[in-house]
Amino acid sequence: MQLILLSILQSLLLCIGQILLKFALAKMSAFAWTKDFWVNSIFLNWWWLGTGLAFLSAAILWMYIIKNFPFSLAYPLTSLTYIFGMVAALLVFHESISLVQWAGILCIMAGCYLVAR
Repeated sequence: MQLILLSILQSLLLCIGQILLKFALAKMSAFAWTKDFWVNSIFLNWWWLGTGLAFLSAAILWMYIIKNFPFSLAYPLTSLTYIFGMVAALLVFHESISLVQWAGILCIMAGCYLVAR
């Protein structure tokens, strides 16, 4: 049960990082080797900080998980990120999700259940 809860948290952190990355990229201007680009699009873009913190937290948690749990159980549970990503696409970005995509999510959930048993 501890592995499942930690995997859910790690997957949520990865998904949050991806959401923040999408917002960070939306705030960026076109790439250029100029001071303005680097200062305004990168260093003063607070979405980047959130992205980095979310990914760093997920990486540290992942190191804990693979140190303390069997890799054959831990690694397949990272696919939970796809489930959270699909929900984020629906709720945060207001994207439409097809029935086939929902069927895929159900397959992932079934696979996670079978691996965690």
